[in-house]
Amino acid sequence: MEDTSAAEIAAVLERVGGRLKRLRAQRRMTLAEVSTATGISKSTMSRLETGQRRPTLELLLALSQVYRVPLDDLVAAPVQGDPRIRLRPGRVKGRTVIPLTQHPDATQAWKIVIPTSKVTPEVRAHEGHEWIYVLSGHLRLVVGNEDWVLGPGEVAEFGTEQPHWFGSTGHEPAEILSIFSRPGERMSVRGTTPHV
Repeated sequence: MEDTSAAEIAAVLERVGGRLKRLRAQRRMTLAEVSTATGISKSTMSRLETGQRRPTLELLLALSQVYRVPLDDLVAAPVQGDPRIRLRPGRVKGRTVIPLTQHPDATQAWKIVIPTSKVTPEVRAHEGHEWIYVLSGHLRLVVGNEDWVLGPGEVAEFGTEQPHWFGSTGHEPAEILSIFSRPGERMSVRGTTPHV
């Protein structure tokens, strides 16, 4: 039993380096920038990311603050015994985002609450595929040159390589489920699309 636990811990620690490297790339930070922000030397950061050094709690705490992610997300240790997911709402661009999955390297599912607001769509494109289901309210969805309003029970599915945006219609809040699979993490701004 102890050998199995030690093997599981070793497997979890081996995956931390790749996760740290992906997070740094997502934040578009250099090793030098992370080093300055955390006080961790560039060589230590490099060894952590390549798996040549085991992460300590002190190092992980500093990195979780700089990358703005919970410590659990850095480690992604397997939950023992209890299969329930602990929902931890966060705020992203004024929206309440509730992760419904726990593995950052796999397909992601979220419940998103979008408040009423008047905003100009800022379309983005990145690798991946998204599926959206409207639970309540109405959602404005822009994909390419198309502009739709979706109501409760309506579903949209699209490749995220197309410039896209979703948000408030400006009249009421909306709640949606979003499922996103991503072969890559980079996202780039492609311009704005006026409301049609």
